[in-house]
Amino acid sequence: MEITGRTVFIPGSTSGIGRALAVALHERGNTVILGGRRRDRLDELTAAHPGLDAVVIDTADPESIRKAVAEVLDRHPDLDVLIAMAGIMKAEDWRTPEGFLSSAEDVLTTNLLGPIRLIAALVEHLRGRPQAAILTVSSGLAFTPLAVTPSYNASKAAVHALTESLRLQLADTSIAVREIVPPAVRTPLMPGHEDNEAGMPLDEYVAETIALLEGDDREILVERVKPLRYSEVRGEYEQTVALLNGGH
Repeated sequence: MEITGRTVFIPGSTSGIGRALAVALHERGNTVILGGRRRDRLDELTAAHPGLDAVVIDTADPESIRKAVAEVLDRHPDLDVLIAMAGIMKAEDWRTPEGFLSSAEDVLTTNLLGPIRLIAALVEHLRGRPQAAILTVSSGLAFTPLAVTPSYNASKAAVHALTESLRLQLADTSIAVREIVPPAVRTPLMPGHEDNEAGMPLDEYVAETIALLEGDDREILVERVKPLRYSEVRGEYEQTVALLNGGH
């Protein structure tokens, strides 16, 4: 995949992987449009990195998506890449409904309905571009679950299945469909996540991901995520689940 000279929209790029990936793609000579809920964070980023564009978008709100996409296409009719990065992760206790129901609804709305609505808003436009790409973002936890984040795990497993299906449906179009599958990365995705020594340093993750994006693999898998991605295939699922969740 060519990753220079593209016009890239990244909803969910005011922090963490999205922010670092947006800056890295901008530095590679792409036109990058940031998307996020907070105008102050967007303004901070565009001031720090001249040339970045930005729109306010809440991917949990269908009307916000509609307005943001219209704004992006008005300013960037050559848009040819969507990276559906926005996501949330919450610890939950499924032993009582009070411990998970509201959280589960929020997570699934953002992590699954968000990408679906973004794709719905942009697929016709992208089909009209000579070379286009939709990149979803799942997780190693889609394949090997973390006990404290059931809804997050489920949402990312659904994103994986959605991506595989979408690739089949769009096979006869100009749109390439690829899936970014991060491991644990040191970001503020959840309290304590940024200082998690087991997480991959953010700069290392983004550098490896940028290199992989230049290839044609349908899944963007850094080395650190492969034990989770392939635990069942390798016959190591039970052991990997145990290690991931503090066992031996």
